[in-house]
Amino acid sequence: MSDQVLERGGQRTLDIDPDRLLRRVAELARIGADPVTGGITREGFSAADRQGRAYLMDQARAAGLTPSVDAAGNIVVRACLPSSLGDEAGERQVLMMGSHLDTVVNGGRLDGAYGVLAALEVVQTLADSGLDTVFEPVAVAFANEEGALFPQPFWGSMAVAGRLAALPQEPADHHNRPLREALRLAGGDLDALGSACWPAGSIAAYLELHVEQGPVLERSGNRIGVVEAITGRTVLTLEVRGSAGHSGTSPMAGRRDAMAAAARVVLATENLATERRLCRVATVGRLDPHPNTPNTIAGAVRLTVDLRDTDVWRMTGAEQVLRRMLRSIELSTGTEIEVVAETRSDPVSADLRLRAAIERSADGLDLAHEVLPSGAGHDAQVVADLAPIGMIFVPSLGGISHVPEENSRPEDLVAGARVLLRTALRVADGTVL
Repeated sequence: MSDQVLERGGQRTLDIDPDRLLRRVAELARIGADPVTGGITREGFSAADRQGRAYLMDQARAAGLTPSVDAAGNIVVRACLPSSLGDEAGERQVLMMGSHLDTVVNGGRLDGAYGVLAALEVVQTLADSGLDTVFEPVAVAFANEEGALFPQPFWGSMAVAGRLAALPQEPADHHNRPLREALRLAGGDLDALGSACWPAGSIAAYLELHVEQGPVLERSGNRIGVVEAITGRTVLTLEVRGSAGHSGTSPMAGRRDAMAAAARVVLATENLATERRLCRVATVGRLDPHPNTPNTIAGAVRLTVDLRDTDVWRMTGAEQVLRRMLRSIELSTGTEIEVVAETRSDPVSADLRLRAAIERSADGLDLAHEVLPSGAGHDAQVVADLAPIGMIFVPSLGGISHVPEENSRPEDLVAGARVLLRTALRVADGTVL
């Protein structure tokens, strides 16, 4: 245990293993990596995602921990520590920590993955210490947070929160391949999604450590970000249907060009945030035309619209305006535009008690910190349905994310994990909540 103890002010304090954390970050980053671009592609429920999931579970087992997979495909890692209250492991409230392993296409190595590995490190450190805690520390890797392949972002955390109890239709990926088999390969079960929901009161608190994905901390020079609120997000998957035809023999008059209509949708989406200022940001991040050949008019295009704001009413208003604009585009282009999938996560505030615990933990490590909002969505805002949440940020080099160049300094990654451990200790002993 001597290598996991820090001497500060004459007091012995538990510490993570920095080398182990950084090694795991580097090893996981090789799974789904592109040797040319350096980017990482582990789309949720893809083959690469399954490899990443297997890596996490292997590391957990090697650490003497117990990983399991629920019906939604979430990986839950438990240490089965004894409770000071005399309860059996699994019957007391849990302190949940984690994030997600899946990535966007050609993304970075830290988004989500860092938070999962840091949570694993904290649970392992606490298990090795033999400490008796009121709340059971649990690490989780939520399934399909990004929605990069299957357009159901926050899938895993939504299942945990009970939001997937009644699906309007069986989910499919961007190529209309059903989720059922991909979920089964990941260890889940579409017919048993209800069992992935955690009962009310079972989660005492949720902590998520993440790279900032923005420039605020780097510009200020502060080492730790204490998140005050997480932006809301609405993701609409649209299908634009027109008529395919020969690009040379089909007169312009009378065409029902799905690509031209989709281009108008892209500009209309941008207009919501720029000219109309109805929401903070609006993005079309994916566009799939069919048949996608140079000499054929597109007969159908599938695309995603991503709207974000910290005010739920502004988000609702922006979506309503967009839907009216879609009807206008239908009329002017002769196409049909259908919303085939939609996901919503409301903006949420972090718990004031957990924020204070994070700040005290950073202070105890002599790490400069500041309070800031999160412009990106996170599983934490969904888990907020069940429990108070807290989020910790570390600086992102250049303020960039979702790209191969996404990076943070090793010393900042270690610092963030140390703050997570200190905060977990404060919360797990029952004195914060």
